[in-house]
Amino acid sequence: MSTAKRFPASLKSAAAPQRELLMPQRHLQQATVDAARLARPSGTGLDGGAVRQRMVDRLRAEGKFDERVLTAMAAVPRHEFVDTALAAQAYEDTALPIGHGQTISKPSVVAHMLGLLMAGAGARQRGSLGRVLEIGTGCGYQAAVIAMLARQVTSIERLQGLHDKAKANLPRVALPRQPRLVWGDGRIGHAASGPFDSIIATAGGEDIPPAWTEQLAPGGRLVAPTAARGRGQVLMVLDHVVEGGVSRWVRSEHEAVLFVPLKSGVV
Repeated sequence: MSTAKRFPASLKSAAAPQRELLMPQRHLQQATVDAARLARPSGTGLDGGAVRQRMVDRLRAEGKFDERVLTAMAAVPRHEFVDTALAAQAYEDTALPIGHGQTISKPSVVAHMLGLLMAGAGARQRGSLGRVLEIGTGCGYQAAVIAMLARQVTSIERLQGLHDKAKANLPRVALPRQPRLVWGDGRIGHAASGPFDSIIATAGGEDIPPAWTEQLAPGGRLVAPTAARGRGQVLMVLDHVVEGGVSRWVRSEHEAVLFVPLKSGVV
């Protein structure tokens, strides 16, 4: 007599899904369907823009940033400018390391500094930043945002490693115009591309280098972290005002900041 045990039909059917789960391979048709479903995260990933828009919405809720700057930031994928390991933090309001002892500025700082530039008399009349000089390209993120707001962008970086990184990063982003990237000493500016309607610096010195003021066009505005007596480093705004054919430079001090030091030479 056979000793094989008989199991109810219900138990046999309950065990079937387990055999399916243990299959090392799926049917080709199902694998194709799954791959198509997983290929794009339907706007929830970094490339979808939703995370970037949430970053901009948080900044907008503060009620103190220029709307044109926020629109430009919403168009530039910040995660393309940071290391892959840090991409998940790209849309937090935080500075992130980009190598060579440097960082990418917080989104709120970028928004504030570009807002100060946009508030200049010349930018208000033009509706744009015009011809821009950026001192300190870094990874290229701010240059990309500026390209959305300007007619022409020249960006200088003294560290060749970062200059090369920006050259690799920027072409991956759709921009109305690509910034001109220069490996050189930012303290001497770039007279060949000037004069500039707007100058912005991402490194701070004891004072504003004379070359920058010489290359700032009449009606132009400069924003740079600069040492202020009794206050440490602050955002300094310098306007080139022309009255009666006579030029003068008007300074105003803004928030205290802490940027990397402005250095001469190239490395």
